[in-house]
Amino acid sequence: MIRGTTPAGAASEQDASRWVREMFGRIAPRYDFLNHLLSFNIDRRWRAKTIQRIAPILQNPDARVLDLCCGTGDVMLAMAANAKARVFGSDFCHPMMTAARSKAARKQIPPLLFEADGLALPLADASLDLITIAFGFRNFVSYRRGLEELARVLRPGGTAAILEFAPPPKTIFGALHGFYSRKILPTLGGIISGSREAYEYLPQSVSKFPDPVELAEEMRRAGFSDVRCELMTGGSVALHLGSIKGQKGSSHG
Repeated sequence: MIRGTTPAGAASEQDASRWVREMFGRIAPRYDFLNHLLSFNIDRRWRAKTIQRIAPILQNPDARVLDLCCGTGDVMLAMAANAKARVFGSDFCHPMMTAARSKAARKQIPPLLFEADGLALPLADASLDLITIAFGFRNFVSYRRGLEELARVLRPGGTAAILEFAPPPKTIFGALHGFYSRKILPTLGGIISGSREAYEYLPQSVSKFPDPVELAEEMRRAGFSDVRCELMTGGSVALHLGSIKGQKGSSHG
């Protein structure tokens, strides 16, 4: 059984949730810069490919879309820029939401943002057509409850797109990637952000995260069908797509 994130020193789910929220709050001012720097800008391609895969839903003017764990809003704003659907964003870290609002204002995109915990969304059952999560699902204190909450708020035929780091594969690339994540990333991230522990947490959380096959199986248990996985960058990142069982093209209120 897969559980959820377990930061060092967190004795309960409440402790883990608080630790993650505060950690992201500390690094919010340098978050975008570090994402691009530490991934050698490849993170932009990961996000772009995700948006490409769910593009047909974004062109449906009746669709309602949520970018969950939206952080500073990169995926939300990229979707909203060309979508006919209504695109919302949500995160449980206030400084990240503040950054997302500022970025939306600069891009002159009206921000449809709300602050909420991904395990208890203030949304009605079957109210969304698409949920995207880019590098946020790994931080849930319960992966199973997180998937069940996604399934609850998606309409029949609705889609979840989870873009997340995967445990390093047992290859030469995986070994190099693991060395970089454990040794180099915490040092650089710590110097630039002022929070070394945040960038020590990253490789630790990835190493404990379910592998792509296990996550796909857990999605099926939560009620998703047609679950598929696309690996990127030597298997270090995985995009999981799954649909809620039911007839597609359901009516919209």
